[in-house]
Amino acid sequence: MIPRERMYERYRNSSPASGALYQKGTESLLGGTTRTSVYFEPYPLYMNRGEGAYVWDEDGVLRIDFLNNYTSLIHGHSFGPVVEAVANQARMGLCYGAPTTGEIQLAGILREQIPSVEKLRFCSSGTEAVMYALRLAKAYTGKDKVAKFEGGFHGAHESVQFSFGPGLKYTEGLDPIPTSAGIPSAWAEDVLILPFNDQQTTEDLIRRHHGDLAAVIIEPIMGSGGVIPANREFLVSLRSITKKYGIVLIFDEIMSLRAAPGGVQGLFGIRPDLTTMGKIISGGLPLAAFGGREEIMALLDPRGKGPLIPHSGTFNGTVLATAAGAAAMNHLTPETYTKLNDLAASLAQGMEKLFNGLNVPGSVTVGGSLFNVHFTDRKITTFRDVLTGDREKLSRFFFGMLHRGVFLASRGMGCISTPMTEVEVAAFLQAAEATLIEDILGE
Repeated sequence: MIPRERMYERYRNSSPASGALYQKGTESLLGGTTRTSVYFEPYPLYMNRGEGAYVWDEDGVLRIDFLNNYTSLIHGHSFGPVVEAVANQARMGLCYGAPTTGEIQLAGILREQIPSVEKLRFCSSGTEAVMYALRLAKAYTGKDKVAKFEGGFHGAHESVQFSFGPGLKYTEGLDPIPTSAGIPSAWAEDVLILPFNDQQTTEDLIRRHHGDLAAVIIEPIMGSGGVIPANREFLVSLRSITKKYGIVLIFDEIMSLRAAPGGVQGLFGIRPDLTTMGKIISGGLPLAAFGGREEIMALLDPRGKGPLIPHSGTFNGTVLATAAGAAAMNHLTPETYTKLNDLAASLAQGMEKLFNGLNVPGSVTVGGSLFNVHFTDRKITTFRDVLTGDREKLSRFFFGMLHRGVFLASRGMGCISTPMTEVEVAAFLQAAEATLIEDILGE
């Protein structure tokens, strides 16, 4: 396996401009960036521009972008209809302290695609969408406890900052473990951790705690936790038991909405009470949404005596973002989703052949057009399976792919965008083969 210092040296030699910008950035920004997820040692790669399926860093190095701003750019970079929509709107105005036709148009698109979303509201980030969905559930049920799944990521709100990511001391008892400093210990008392894809244990825990539970929130495809799809039977059972006990079921489809028209809920024919949306609905600008059953969403209605839950935000549904989002969503057809998913499946099959042929313990999980490379021989159906992976090999894979012209998340996650073809998939597999042979199996 390539020594880490040699790997870093190769990276530094290929990215001196990023290194200089990192030093400059640290004068004002902690870690040289304003986003923890994009940081990695020895310094993050600074991007200059993107077009289609490709990005260029500040040194002018071209790479295929399989990250697409953490899966949000389903049409890749500088997609013509989105650029045109944003340019046209920018000439008329950037934002207003008033409603616009843009938010009505995009809301209509989302309601048409996701039948469970009877009413919705826009916000600026997935964290806000989850925060308001949970607040709605608590206000609607009059209860305070929230259940989430181990390994599930739902943004930065205190209610869900538990039990995800590597480096924590996970227990057999599924105790809620804070993932951030500054989370009051009292918050853990209102959080129940459930085991992903474990139907029997999940049902038992919900039965035991149903009297206190306001909501159960789940990513139908666990994204940051390793791109792990939930089994259809598991999701059906979750819908059944939450409905039985009057618990609000929230599908966090911020990442999984790209899996099919209407997201995973559309694919499986499951109707949650609330849904959080983001990433692809924004066209690449800051935008998210939450919506669902009208009787629950009515708690936000400002008509009459005023809403029970106030919802404000300077850039909620801002006109530039809704223009971009509508342009992006209007160019997604059932055939588009099929093409994206088929390319992801082809990439995963190619990687499995490489792992088997080179006798490297590894696998690739796939959820729609999302994928994640893992260095473990265990079949991955839960977050604890992900934790068995070899993180040293994963790190070398990430840097090896960067060196060979492929950009993906340092945790091995990637996705397919509409400008991609079998050409980009073949290039990924060629780079992966060289990385496995030279950087992981080599000296």
